[in-house]
Amino acid sequence: MRVIAVWAVSTLTMLVLAGILPDFQLQLDDGDSITRTAFTAAWGAGAFGLLSALVWPVLVRALLIVPALVLGALVFFLNGSLLWVALRLIPDGRGVANPETAVVVAAVMSAVASAVSTALAVRDDDAHWRRLSRLAVRRRRRSRASDGRGGPPGIVFVQLDGVGHDVLRQAAEAGLMPTVAARIADEAGHGLVPWATDWSSQTGASQLAILHGSNFDVPAFRWYEKETGTVMVSSRPASALEMQRRAIARTHDGGLLSVDGASRGNLFSGGAGQLALVLSMAARRGKGRRSRAGYFAYFSDPANAVRTALSFTAEVAREIGQSTRARIRKETPRVKRGGLYPFIRAFATVVERDVVVAAVIGDLFAGRTTVYADLVAYDEVAHHSGPRSRDAEKVLKRLDRSLGLIERAAEHAPRTYRIVLLSDHGQSPGETFAGKYGLTLKDLVRAGCGLPVPRRAQRTRSASEARDAVRIALHRPVGEQEAEHPAALSDPVVLASGNLGLLSFPDIGGRASREEIDRRHPALLGTLANHPGVGFLLVRSEEHGSVVLGRGGAEVPLAELADGQGPLAGYGVGAAEAVRRTDSFPHVADVMVNSMYDPETGSVHAFEEQIGSHGGLGGEQSRPFLLWPRTLSDPVDALVAPGGEPVTAIVGAEAVHRVLAYWISELSGPQIPLSRQGSTGEPVQRPDGGPAAGGDAVPGADGSAPGTRG
Repeated sequence: MRVIAVWAVSTLTMLVLAGILPDFQLQLDDGDSITRTAFTAAWGAGAFGLLSALVWPVLVRALLIVPALVLGALVFFLNGSLLWVALRLIPDGRGVANPETAVVVAAVMSAVASAVSTALAVRDDDAHWRRLSRLAVRRRRRSRASDGRGGPPGIVFVQLDGVGHDVLRQAAEAGLMPTVAARIADEAGHGLVPWATDWSSQTGASQLAILHGSNFDVPAFRWYEKETGTVMVSSRPASALEMQRRAIARTHDGGLLSVDGASRGNLFSGGAGQLALVLSMAARRGKGRRSRAGYFAYFSDPANAVRTALSFTAEVAREIGQSTRARIRKETPRVKRGGLYPFIRAFATVVERDVVVAAVIGDLFAGRTTVYADLVAYDEVAHHSGPRSRDAEKVLKRLDRSLGLIERAAEHAPRTYRIVLLSDHGQSPGETFAGKYGLTLKDLVRAGCGLPVPRRAQRTRSASEARDAVRIALHRPVGEQEAEHPAALSDPVVLASGNLGLLSFPDIGGRASREEIDRRHPALLGTLANHPGVGFLLVRSEEHGSVVLGRGGAEVPLAELADGQGPLAGYGVGAAEAVRRTDSFPHVADVMVNSMYDPETGSVHAFEEQIGSHGGLGGEQSRPFLLWPRTLSDPVDALVAPGGEPVTAIVGAEAVHRVLAYWISELSGPQIPLSRQGSTGEPVQRPDGGPAAGGDAVPGADGSAPGTRG
C-alpha cells in the first residue's frame, strides 16, 4: 500500500512539473486526453521508481571509490539520467525532457517520494527498525567500534518511569504490552517482583540511589536548605549535579555505569562515559553539550526527523482532543492541561522516547557493557490524565513497541545482552488537595500561622522533568530558584512533592522544634494534623525527640512508631522505617506533611496539580517493579550476605542499586567495582562471597561507617 501511495504521489508530481516546466512534456505535439496524459505520467513515474530501486544501489556501490565532492555532483547527473531512461520507456515517445530539465525533475520527484514514503512509515516499526539499525552501524564504524566485541554478556536496564507493579501486570494481562506480557508469562525464564520505595517516592531520590548507591539527605523532589537559602529541585541541572556530587562523595564510588557504561535520558550520569540527555550533565560545560548530542545523532537522519516530527504533531493533536473530551464530559478528577502542556507531553512521549531508544540501539550495536535508560512518557501523561486512564494506556502500548525494538536490536548485537525492566516508583490516583478542599497546602499553612490567605486558591505548579528537559533541549536557561521563596524572612516556605509537603521556617536556625513552632503559631500543627486531607505530620520535639502527629491529638514518638498503627494505619509495611530514615536527614523539613490515603480506593491528595502523583507514602506510588531474566540471580538472594539473615523483600532504592551492581559483577567479573555503600554503611559482597572490590578503607563523607574505595 505504501508503494502504491508513493507511486500515486510521484505521478501527480510529474504531472505538475510537466505543466510548469516548458522543456518537459508528457503529451504528443498535437495533444492528448487527460486520461492518456495521466497514464503516461503513471508509466514514467513507475519506470523511474523501478530504475531507482534496482539500478541506483548498484551505481552508488560502483562509485564509492570516487571522491565525495565528485560523487555529490554525479548524484544529480545519474539521477537525471535514470529519469531520461524512464521517459524513453514510455510508449509512442510521449515523454520528452532535455538533460537539464531531467535533472531538476528527477531531484524533485526523489525528494517528494522520499518524504511521502517516510511519512507513511511513521507507525511501521519494521521500517523504523531498519533506519535505526543503519544509523547505529554507521555510528559504530565512525567510532571504530566495529570489532564485533564478544566476551561476557552485557546488560541493559530500561526504566519505565512511574509504572507501578500492578499497572504493569494489568497492562500485560489486557494485551496492551505484548512484549512485557511474553516476559511475565515466561515464569521459568523471567521473574517479576515489586519493591518498596523510600518515603520520597520520586525519580530524584530513587534514581540517584539506583545509579550512585545513596539517596541519603534527599527528603523530597524539592526541598529548602536553610544554610544557603536554596530550594533544591531534582529536575534542575545544577541541583541534580549537586545531588550527584554529594552521593559520589558519600559512597566514594563513581556509579553503577562507571565501567564501559552508557546513561540515556536519566537525571544522573551513573558514572557513565557515554551520555545522552542526562540532566545533571547539562549543568557542566562541555559535558552538557555531549549529553545533548543524542538529539543531533538521531535527527541527522532526515527520515527520523520526518517520522518524529509527524508523531510529535499527532501527539499534540491527540492531547488537545483528549483534554477537550474530558472537559466536555466533565470527567473528574481533572486538572488543567492547556498552555504549553500539549507540547511538553509530545516531547516526553515522542521526542525523548525516540532519541533514547535510538541511543540504546546504538549502544547495543557498539557492544557496550552496561546501559541504563529512562523512558519518561507514561509518568508525564499519568500525572495529568490519571495512572489508569485511556490516555496512559495508549502510552504504555507505544512504550511496549519501543521495548520490542530494543529486544530486536539485542538479537543482532555483537554480544549477548540481558535486558532488565524496572521502574523508579508508581503513581497513586486521586483528586488534588486544592480541588478537593478549595485551598492549597500553602494556604492552609498560612491560615494556621494567622497570615493573609488569598481569596482564591493559587495553583501549585506541577513538577515536571519533561518541562525542564524541553528547556535544556532548546538551549533555554533553567532557573534554580523556585517561586516559593518567602516574601518576608518570617514567612514559612511551603514546598510540594506529590502528596508530600515540606514546611520550613527560614528565620529559625537549624531544625525548628515543635515547641518553638507552637510558641510562634499555636494553631498551626493542630490545623494541619486535624485536616481531613492530611494523613500525618513529622516534627521534632525537644522533649520526646521526633514525633508523628495525627488526627484527634494522636502523637507517637518516632522510636515507638509501628506499621499499620496510629497515624500510619493503612500506609503499609515499611512506612515506619521509611519515616525514621527520613528523620535522620540533615535537610529534613521542619514539618513533613503526608496527605491522607484511602486504602479502599488507593487514592491520595497531591499538593500539586496532579491527579496521578507520587512523592510520599500511600498506595501504588510506593510499589514499583523489577522484571529480570532468570539467567541472573534472584534479586532477593543478591541482597543476602554469606551467613546473613534471609531477606524477603527489596526495600529502598539503595537495595535496588546493590541488586543491579551484583548482576553487573555476576556477568562481567570482579573488575566491576562493587563498593556501593549507602547511608546505612552496609558493605556489598561479591557474588563469590568475598569482600567488595578492592582498596583501602576511607571514612564516609557524612560521618558514617567506613566504606571501600573501588
